[in-house]
Amino acid sequence: MNIFIALVLILFPLVTIILKRRKLPPQQRIPPGSLGLPLIGQSLGLLQAMRANTAEKWLEDRVKKYGPISKLSLFGKPTVFVYGQDANKLVFASSNSNTMTNHQTQSVRMILGDRCLLELNGEDHKRVRGALASFLKPESLKMYVGKIEEEVQTHIQMYWQGKQQVTVLPLMKNLTFNIICSLLFGIESRERRNEYVQQFQEMIQGMWSIPVNLPFTRFNRSLKASAKVQKLLKDLLQEKRQELLKGAPSNQDLISCLLSIHGEESQDSVSEDEIIHNVMLIMAAGHDTSSVLITFILRVLANNPTVYEAVLKEQDEIAKSKSSGEHLTWQDLAKMRYTWKVALETLRVYPPIFGGFRKTVKDIEFGGYIIPTGWQIFWVTSMTHADEHIFQEPEKFDPDRFDSQASIPPYCFVPFGAGPRICPGYEFAKIETLVALHHLVTKFKWKLCCPDNFFKRDPMPNPTKGMPVQLTPRTST
Repeated sequence: MNIFIALVLILFPLVTIILKRRKLPPQQRIPPGSLGLPLIGQSLGLLQAMRANTAEKWLEDRVKKYGPISKLSLFGKPTVFVYGQDANKLVFASSNSNTMTNHQTQSVRMILGDRCLLELNGEDHKRVRGALASFLKPESLKMYVGKIEEEVQTHIQMYWQGKQQVTVLPLMKNLTFNIICSLLFGIESRERRNEYVQQFQEMIQGMWSIPVNLPFTRFNRSLKASAKVQKLLKDLLQEKRQELLKGAPSNQDLISCLLSIHGEESQDSVSEDEIIHNVMLIMAAGHDTSSVLITFILRVLANNPTVYEAVLKEQDEIAKSKSSGEHLTWQDLAKMRYTWKVALETLRVYPPIFGGFRKTVKDIEFGGYIIPTGWQIFWVTSMTHADEHIFQEPEKFDPDRFDSQASIPPYCFVPFGAGPRICPGYEFAKIETLVALHHLVTKFKWKLCCPDNFFKRDPMPNPTKGMPVQLTPRTST
């Protein structure tokens, strides 16, 4: 009997291990690579490379070593890095939540909330995306071009006119945040906007960080700021509810629009958490991405006289067609074709969003390998943007490559995502970018104070010293 018990004690653990291993995909079919140290993995290496502006090389070295698909560990989770047109299609074309789901790192999820579009899937994603799109679609945004222009004009009067030197990136962040506050949140008070922006800027600092919630860490500070932002937004929602009860129009701002849908007894309604979490997402995406885009366009124009002259000619023609005090219109924006091509080429070369994540719901076969259930999939925007097999002479800045976007293969140019996952704020970003550029180009000339082309990612691109420029007012248009 003692021998039997001893055999059971010896064999039971072995049988358990064998059964567990049978549930795993064959080891030779898991992508090559290393998961590195527990929790940390390759997170610190990637973050250091991003801040040193060597992240693309860091990933290129992985591709050279392992091929276009490899395993690693990022932000505490086993991850598979995928690269190429087929990889982008895998990420963006899949709307089947039974295979792959929206998924962000634990730090992003804890800071922005689990009911934002980056986390929702299936019918929930479709429902909330539809609610946001009801305000952000072009037909709705046409009415707000003048309001956006007023914010741009006020900003230029306060921070640009009469100045010999300005630092562009922080000013662009100031501008885009004020546009968001006005158009999306309906906040007109400068003091109140300042209260929001202080907490918001602290909140986004830790979105790409190792999720260790210890005092004095960046992640800890971001979590505290996130809680304060959510409290501010809950108070704002209550105010907007009262305004709606008093007869305020539901289309006066995004929050009022979402609250109107929230109040409906229908399958399309959105919860309060969904409103707050997606407002926070829009704050992060709309504030940082547009400000980075405008900043880098100004740097491109300073470094490329031919491109600058073409943009200036286009914008001067539009300015001359307007009478004094007349606002830009939707039709004026449609005439800014070359300016928008410059913006698209800037997005190709300097994409604000470095990459993102998905999560497998079941084993996925891709590229001859198995991506196991529950693993992260990590995709990177700039890898296909700089692929010489997709874009000829990718190191050359050439807006004319966007003469016909139909000539660019699908799922190769993805600064706003693609397919059913394309960013619902695309048109909003386009409008504020074109309106801001119109006034900056027609009113000023500028020269870079730091002519180097260095930038770090933290996680957004940040040029040297925020890109200070010497300003000269234009005397005529």
